[in-house]
Amino acid sequence: MTNASKAMILGCSGTRLTAEEKAFFRAARPWGFILFGRNVESLDQVRALTAELRESVGRHAPVLIDQEGGTVRRLRPPLVRDYPAAASIGRLYERSPVDARDAAYAAGRLMAADLASAGIDVDCAPVLDIPPEPDTGFIANRAFGAEPEQVCMLAQAMADGLKAGGVLPVVKHMPGHGRGLADSHVALPVVKEPLAVLAERDFRPFREIKGILMAMTCHVLFTAIDSENPASTSPRVVSDIMRGMIGFDGLIISDDISMNALAGTIADRARAVAAADVDIILHCNGRMAEMVMVAEAAPTLGGAALLRTERIETARPVADNADLDVLSLRLDSLLQAGS
Repeated sequence: MTNASKAMILGCSGTRLTAEEKAFFRAARPWGFILFGRNVESLDQVRALTAELRESVGRHAPVLIDQEGGTVRRLRPPLVRDYPAAASIGRLYERSPVDARDAAYAAGRLMAADLASAGIDVDCAPVLDIPPEPDTGFIANRAFGAEPEQVCMLAQAMADGLKAGGVLPVVKHMPGHGRGLADSHVALPVVKEPLAVLAERDFRPFREIKGILMAMTCHVLFTAIDSENPASTSPRVVSDIMRGMIGFDGLIISDDISMNALAGTIADRARAVAAADVDIILHCNGRMAEMVMVAEAAPTLGGAALLRTERIETARPVADNADLDVLSLRLDSLLQAGS
């Protein structure tokens, strides 16, 4: 299978591909791509960029983006409507769990319409992390709440809304970044809670959410499981916790390996992620020299990882015929009632 994709998702530098990027992607064969704010100018431009990315590898490669609502949004007004942070939806839950669930679904369905219109078919959302207290730590208002039952319900609703709009969700950050209070872009968060506590609370949303084909790891060190390796590079966390205790059989994607929670060179990090049996290495910053190192370190997709990617490629959802104007008004009314 000389034309099989490499087990990696890569970014790009700007709003259109350079000649160098086109040639590199053609030769390197990444499984998918991810977009950031630097890649966004207009919806028409993003649609053209996603077409260029897919053309460079000669297939309908998945194109991912982080579109959670709140602070983590790559598409923003005036290109798309405003979307609340997960915590804003979580606060509705205190008054009415049903209204909060409806708001989470509506946000997911409307975001999916925005993404699909720009050629993006995978959203790195919802966040399933549970902070110790609401709005705390690195995850802060990206979390739906600090109680497992609430997070489970609202994350499921958002994921269902995304799929109803033809976009596949990637839940994050498995097995749970909530207690990892440090910013993993800058330093390695360390969590020292006992495994029994983590299993009952932090891992629960990842265990209970249904119909999910992709999950993103966290760069967090869980001392009760592996005192040396963060989750993204820990064979023990991947095998015993993600695959075992949580029971996730979908595609596991690392968090961005250019984040400084991980040690070593970019090549070291890519090799460590692959050695941990994480299916896909994610590298986001679009820097050519680093992407070359990732491509050299990443394995060709095969075995169970290949089967998981094939399952995703044959399970792309088709958008329903929801009335988006009505749904947008409904979301606004729910948010206003809860404010």
